Amino acid sequence: MLDKALKSQRVVTPEGVRPALVLLQAGRIADVVPLDTAVDCPIKDVQDCAIMPGVIDPHVHINEPGRTDWEGFDTATKAALAGGLTTLVDMPLNSSPVTTSVTNFQEKLAATQGQLHTNCGFWGGIVPGNAAEVEGLIAAGVLGFKAFLTHSGIDDFPNATEADLRRIMPVLARHGLPLLVHCELSHNDDSWKQRDKRSYPNYLASRPKAWEDEAVALMIRLCRETGCRTHIVHLSSANSLAPIAAAKAEGLPLTVETGQHYLCFNAEDIADGQTQFKCAPPIRERSNNEQLWQALQSGLIDFVATDHSPAPPDLKQLETGDFTTAWGGIASLQFALPVLWTAAEKRGASLLDISKWLSSNPAKFIGMSHRKGQIAKGYDADLLVFDAEKQFTVEAGMVQHKHKVSPYLGQELRGVVEQTYLQGVAVYERPHFTRLNQGEILTQ
Repeated sequence: MLDKALKSQRVVTPEGVRPALVLLQAGRIADVVPLDTAVDCPIKDVQDCAIMPGVIDPHVHINEPGRTDWEGFDTATKAALAGGLTTLVDMPLNSSPVTTSVTNFQEKLAATQGQLHTNCGFWGGIVPGNAAEVEGLIAAGVLGFKAFLTHSGIDDFPNATEADLRRIMPVLARHGLPLLVHCELSHNDDSWKQRDKRSYPNYLASRPKAWEDEAVALMIRLCRETGCRTHIVHLSSANSLAPIAAAKAEGLPLTVETGQHYLCFNAEDIADGQTQFKCAPPIRERSNNEQLWQALQSGLIDFVATDHSPAPPDLKQLETGDFTTAWGGIASLQFALPVLWTAAEKRGASLLDISKWLSSNPAKFIGMSHRKGQIAKGYDADLLVFDAEKQFTVEAGMVQHKHKVSPYLGQELRGVVEQTYLQGVAVYERPHFTRLNQGEILTQ
């Protein structure tokens, strides 16, 4: 017996956008059939709203346990549901303790109890000295590992060295798991902090493209030598696109993401003192970011992820506008879909493109392409209903993140998430959460 059917003139399937009935049974998609198919179950008609696979964000800092004054599973996963995100993957920092040992991972899992409102997987961390923990973390179910090549901003998650990576990458290659890398090789020059502390151009110049390009080049070499799946997180430097293209043409197991903020904002438009825009790598110039768009649309960049990295307002230095001391991170999780759609539609992108960049390609990356990220028979019924034409202005009162700090406040966006389904259950119907604690812990 079918549980229900969702009906729309615009169902986003792998083959294209078409009118269809999406049949749901026992948490899965039983089939996708023509509109005039006779079915013996309740039908929810969303008319011209699009039915899309739930958004999958593999780059989120939830910060629990230990820094729930920054965010936490309850607020992060509610924000996710309100934005149509049905699967998150939590980064191994900025929680305390960091996810660099089996013991710490178990503490992380325990912290999810009673407050996991969407599906969530976890990355382990690579830091100097924790190589002996890697096999145990893999056995415990992490989906892969994250490393920094520069200071992470958190002292208990120091950057890995090339020697550390050479030790770890062959292990990950044997298991077929990815290594995610924050690619900046810094040169420890803090002289910029003695100049205009409120100047965005000053901050931008402090983290030049060369840092990123050198790090990407290093990871391509290590990918080639070890055969380890290697993933470049939040690419911001367009100078690295040509080496990445060459590496992919060579057949290396290299993947790349960029973030919504690198596609939707430009350095020229960020005023001095606007520390809500501070992130690392920094948001770069318009000409650079247009090249990122071209790479995304051509398929060279695999997908888009938020790198949701929230912090309390005092840490963002909103009052002083001091870029030298402000926390570097963009709070954006809830608005992942409308932010990207607003910018992408202007460039001729379709809902099918959005689905690829936010759902099917991330599902493949995290090893879930057999069950998530598509509207197709047999897949998990993690879905969203999206009014692609409706516009809204981001206001603090609608933000579900713990802190109402985001560069998107005041922005007019296109596209409203009307409903979110988790395993066929309606968990969010704007503006209400209808079912909570329905999230599943995802392990490999």
